[in-house]
Amino acid sequence: MANVVMYSTRFCPYCVRAKSLLEHKGVEINEISVDVDRVKREEMMQLSGRTSVPQIFIDDDHIGGCDDLYALDATGGLDSKLGLV
Repeated sequence: MANVVMYSTRFCPYCVRAKSLLEHKGVEINEISVDVDRVKREEMMQLSGRTSVPQIFIDDDHIGGCDDLYALDATGGLDSKLGLV
């Protein structure tokens, strides 16, 4: 199965929504909280080029945020990326 990393904050509704979709698919998520860890937030921004959360990576491929994740799922690409097909 794919390695999924999600940079998030505790109270972000988009983070909760993205996590819900991934958990529904049975995926284990390496969730990295950036709301109190300045170093991890800088890491997220360097890797993604974005400042917003969530930022999701699957096997080191930057997927983007929650809307990007749901768009990938709508086209059928998420299951393939996750190794579920």
